[in-house]
Amino acid sequence: MKRKYNILMLVLLLAFGSCSFTAKVDNDPDKDKLLIQIITVALEQLHFEPKDFDDEFSEDVFTTYLNRIDPLKRFFLESDIEEFEKFKTQIDDELKAYDITFFNATNKRLVQRMDEAKSFYKSILNEPFDFEIDEDFDTDYENHVYVKNKRKLKNRWRQLLKFSTISNYEELIRTQEKDTVAIEGEVLKIKKSLAELEIEARGETMKNLDAYYTDYVEDLQRKDWFSMYINVIVEEFDPHTSYLAPRDKDRFDQQMSGKLEGIGARLQKRMDYTKIMEVISGGPAWRGQELEVGDIILKVRQEDEKAAVSIVGMRIDDAIKLIKGPKGTKVILTLKKVDGTIEDITITRDIVELEETYAKSSTVMKNGKKYGVINLPKFYIDFTDYNKRNAASDIKQEIERLKAEGMEGLVLDLRNNGGGSLKTVVDIAGLFIKEGPIVQVRSTSEPKEVLEDTDASIIWDGPLVIMVNELSASASEILAAAMQDYKRAIIIGSTQTFGKGTVQNILDLNRMVRNSSHGDLGAIKITRQKFYRINGGSTQLEGVKSDVVVPDRYSFIDIGERDQANPLPWDKIEAVKYDYWNSYFDYDTTISNSKARMENNAQLKLIEENARWIKTQMDENIYSLNYKKYKAELNADEEKAKEFDAISEYKTDLTFKSLPYETSLFETDTILKEKRVRWHKSLSKDVYVEEALNVLDDLKMTYEIKKVATIKE
Repeated sequence: MKRKYNILMLVLLLAFGSCSFTAKVDNDPDKDKLLIQIITVALEQLHFEPKDFDDEFSEDVFTTYLNRIDPLKRFFLESDIEEFEKFKTQIDDELKAYDITFFNATNKRLVQRMDEAKSFYKSILNEPFDFEIDEDFDTDYENHVYVKNKRKLKNRWRQLLKFSTISNYEELIRTQEKDTVAIEGEVLKIKKSLAELEIEARGETMKNLDAYYTDYVEDLQRKDWFSMYINVIVEEFDPHTSYLAPRDKDRFDQQMSGKLEGIGARLQKRMDYTKIMEVISGGPAWRGQELEVGDIILKVRQEDEKAAVSIVGMRIDDAIKLIKGPKGTKVILTLKKVDGTIEDITITRDIVELEETYAKSSTVMKNGKKYGVINLPKFYIDFTDYNKRNAASDIKQEIERLKAEGMEGLVLDLRNNGGGSLKTVVDIAGLFIKEGPIVQVRSTSEPKEVLEDTDASIIWDGPLVIMVNELSASASEILAAAMQDYKRAIIIGSTQTFGKGTVQNILDLNRMVRNSSHGDLGAIKITRQKFYRINGGSTQLEGVKSDVVVPDRYSFIDIGERDQANPLPWDKIEAVKYDYWNSYFDYDTTISNSKARMENNAQLKLIEENARWIKTQMDENIYSLNYKKYKAELNADEEKAKEFDAISEYKTDLTFKSLPYETSLFETDTILKEKRVRWHKSLSKDVYVEEALNVLDDLKMTYEIKKVATIKE
């Protein structure tokens, strides 16, 4: 794999070597024009599916960029947009000429409008809000229109600030009610009046806006805005192609090295909100099991501070600074959960534990049979030395250990596994089949490559179930797809997996320009290849459709590749020759039995009802600014959420146990013991694992029936 990567990099460098990077441009004092030249050439020549720089492309960049820099439409006026309209179909021409007139015009006006808006919020927040007036606020910002004049713009600010303040106001009232204790008729804490709480709530909003301007608006440099503009351009090609400015490149390198300190979550800016996009395996948030993909962080509070800081509208870099911190310190996050409820959680910051990203296994007894469960959080590998610990060798070792304990069926859990090394996927697939193709890889203008398992040995030939969900992506999808195509395993989980069927490479832009005096140019992460199943279908967009579909809380949420902006399309290439797994397993009967079981499973019905309700909550955009109505809506949501408490209270009668090699470590490693106890407790409450074991049980039974029938014949 390393040799192939080096060859690929050589090809890329040669491709760039043929580009017309003239001395004139290289010596141009405007670094931005140089960046435009390098990046546009990279996109045109190296992207898997390059787009034409035409008027349609220009219009998309125009709309996306304006939405990116003013998502709440609280800065630009309608007249500004009308003035910018002349650029709508000219951006493509500017890119070809390495011109940045559109960026310069919009950036200059934005800085002006942001400065003017400072007076709006200060004057508005100096007057009390009347929370008894009937007034609604629409948070569907994408459908807002730009206002005609500053009077209407100030009114938009008033509504935005009132919406922010009513949230602070409600929280202050709730906190006071909780903290006020009466003993024998004496109040131990003096209650503040509603008027005093309203002043305090406005003060908090003012403080957050002051911080927004001081730490964000005034701190933003032109290069930060230009990086945003570049990213809008490159993201038009696909959602995984992006420009990494020098600071972002350093952060990416740190993440790839595994040196992650903080809460262990990947964040993304969506409109004015900071959203959880990934909970990193082995991190403190992952271990705490309270933070979920889709949660929005509203406020951040340090353990030694009383006041929380709102990060709504804050630059993501500044939000990360507040969330991150030294190992061992605590941070309190106010979250808007996926289901719409507001919740405070405390996370103790730590370094991501690599040990927790490794495969782990357990045994469980069901109907007198012993089954094995292996959890694989990611497809890890040491690229410098494949003979060191990697996912494939670990899975093989765990299977051998489970077999030694008398395992009769195996569940491989790939839920929330975002992928990793392609080589480990091929090697893991080879543990379950004889030699044969596993995945097809296609690059632009190059013949497809078929990656095969060449080892005829089989480590496990018994019943196999693979668990997936909407967050199983990339390498997880390749493995699940191969096992499904061979009819080697039953895939159980969400309707489909994430649907990321593309491969990206990082190109250091500094290597593309000789003798540049412009300093660090950053890097570009660019889509270079696409995965295809051995049956010819791409995993892009469609992912892998489960044989047995079970509802979960993400069932109706827009969270997959298909819900990203500008995803590459699904397509199909020629299938490769492969043979179905030759066994006595009756997959059709097993799948039918599972579907019948789930139709009568009260827990799964409750989960599906919860998922539908979550969807309605996420689609709700109209909020009352009348406190009584606002509070009533919150109370109604909290009462409705209580109906789903039974989901977390569910428990099976299954008992999970560690393997002997691991239990022998518990005497000296009490932390490991505690982790496994917690994992086993989680498994015993997992309705999906329970159904996976039911499926294994059915596979085992149909195997024995068919085998006996075949022998009699």
